[in-house]
Amino acid sequence: MITIATLAQHAPVEKGQMIATVKIIPFAVASALVDAVARICAGGEIFAVNAYQPVRVGVIQTVLPGIKPSVLDKTLRVTEARLARSGGRLTAERRTPHEIIPVAEAAASLIRDNDMVVIFGASAMADFGDVVPAAIERAGGTVIRAGMPVDPGNLLVLGTLGGKRIIGAPGCARSPKENGFDWVLDRLIAGLDVTARDIAGMGVGGLLMEIPTRPQPREPLPAKAEPKVEIVLLAAGRSRRMGGPN
Repeated sequence: MITIATLAQHAPVEKGQMIATVKIIPFAVASALVDAVARICAGGEIFAVNAYQPVRVGVIQTVLPGIKPSVLDKTLRVTEARLARSGGRLTAERRTPHEIIPVAEAAASLIRDNDMVVIFGASAMADFGDVVPAAIERAGGTVIRAGMPVDPGNLLVLGTLGGKRIIGAPGCARSPKENGFDWVLDRLIAGLDVTARDIAGMGVGGLLMEIPTRPQPREPLPAKAEPKVEIVLLAAGRSRRMGGPN
């Protein structure tokens, strides 16, 4: 038997990392089998590694009353770090009211000098006509997909504008933890196309990690156990150190 083991498809890799192994089980196989596998491999591309591209990304953050500037600042830092690990660069940021026209104008402006635009909405997408998808269309773009079967990441919006990609980031993308936004972003930075069908196929293995910031967790988070110490008993020896009748 000839076995081939690989990393999961579209897994991010680093230089020097093992991505596949080929083994003979148990110790030997017929030469005809080796020749057959060689013919299959020669017939087309079996493995491919797509290098990340040094993309330029513009960011839009919408604002509603009550949103602290510190939240927006942290989102910017997290996004810069997320892009840096794949060679991308955050070039500009716009903060606008959470309204269709200001977001559309900011998107149209940023897309001219960048390879991609990411929009962080102050409020999560409630329907397909909400601010972020509507702003993409208002700017002259097309919404490819609104919503994805990956949790965290359900409320991602993917579109095109000026022949370039524009992403409405889900709220979980404000956190550095892996989520559905990473799956789409990494593929785009690697030069891979991402279609509505691709996103629909992400449901199997779609993360499903609980996060503390979820407003209504599916299950209670385990309470942090606090140590309870009521008495320390020293029972060895004759208690000379305590003195007197003790």
